[in-house]
Amino acid sequence: MRLGAVVVTMGNRPQELRALLDSVAAQDGDPVEVVVVGNGSPVPDLPAGVRTVELPENVGIPGGRNAGIEAFGPAGRDMDVLLFLDDDGLLARTDTAELCRKAFAADPRLGIVGFRIADPASGVTQRRHVPRLRASDPMRSSRVTTFLGGANAVRTEVFRQVGTLPAEFFYAHEETDLAWRALDAGWTVEYRSDMVLHHPATAPSRHAVYHRMVARNRVWLARRNLPAPLVPVYLGVWLLLTLLRRPRPAALRAWFGGFREGWTTPCGPRRPMKWRTVWRLTRLGRPPVI
Repeated sequence: MRLGAVVVTMGNRPQELRALLDSVAAQDGDPVEVVVVGNGSPVPDLPAGVRTVELPENVGIPGGRNAGIEAFGPAGRDMDVLLFLDDDGLLARTDTAELCRKAFAADPRLGIVGFRIADPASGVTQRRHVPRLRASDPMRSSRVTTFLGGANAVRTEVFRQVGTLPAEFFYAHEETDLAWRALDAGWTVEYRSDMVLHHPATAPSRHAVYHRMVARNRVWLARRNLPAPLVPVYLGVWLLLTLLRRPRPAALRAWFGGFREGWTTPCGPRRPMKWRTVWRLTRLGRPPVI
């Protein structure tokens, strides 16, 4: 099984990037081919054998990862599975690539595997990094309905069947969009606690665009993927949850600006999931109204 890896960087973490690439090179089994995408910035000096793509401007996280996918041929066809790894992460074990090979070989309908993210200093996995509602036990592997964008593996046949990441999202919720499309096409998504990426514990709100992008893309996610009756329910629940969390006034203003933008701007093609997919998501513990 041919494995490749896509790493997107803005060139501002050269030491962390080198450590990540060293951890990929140290994987057991056949070598993992790596593409590093410079997202609007030059790529720093890299080890021999690492391929590079330099984009003239920052096209966002999903756009950068899509460029990495295409570096392996249309929809990544030169590889069987692609790993997507944050440039400040580190594969904690040397058997992660082999675990991926075995998982995808054992289940032909396995489309996406999400890794467990752990803080390198404390070993703690933040609750928000467990992609399910029952997140109290990060050591429990399970089938899920979404995954973490910077620590995962995707069978490239998924891209060929349902398309790549939604580049227009730029940042936030692009993984759920892909996961929902994959689930609707009959693929499964798994969270694996034994596949670990070490990553510093940080808050997503450190990104200046966080609140606006999260709100806008939440609306786009619903408009693109949900049956029409569920769109207002899903977004109404998220509006209520946002208000209950009592964000700072500036954050709330940005959130409402993004929410409005999500309704008034194009979101890409609409392909509502089947009702049986809604039921499947519900059986997996995450009905698409929560």
